[in-house]
Amino acid sequence: QVQLVESGGGLVQVGGSLRLSCTASGLGRAFGSRAMAWFRQAPGKEREFVGNIGWSGGSTNYADSVKGRFTISRDNNKNTVYLQMNGLKAEDTAVYYCGRARALYGSSVGQEYDYWGQGTQVTVSS
Repeated sequence: QVQLVESGGGLVQVGGSLRLSCTASGLGRAFGSRAMAWFRQAPGKEREFVGNIGWSGGSTNYADSVKGRFTISRDNNKNTVYLQMNGLKAEDTAVYYCGRARALYGSSVGQEYDYWGQGTQVTVSS
């Protein structure tokens, strides 16, 4: 049984930082053979792509809205992917989800991810 569990969300002030983690279980070594991504969903809005990281961690892509502020990394030995969020803005408030891609390299399309976590709330107060 595959599970992705996000953690690290919380309440932070504008300009602050948070580090989210997503740990996978039930994948074993297969964790390191797929891209991973972070998406987010704000109240009343559709889920949107935040960024992804290739299977080895050597390639990353980000949405324009977070580029330069967010950084994705992964530790395949720990079956964990991270999202470091700096310079947080009120508009970053959302539930953040991690997803596992169906391929080595991910995309910005949600349908190309087959496993999802339950999400972790990030609230940025002004």
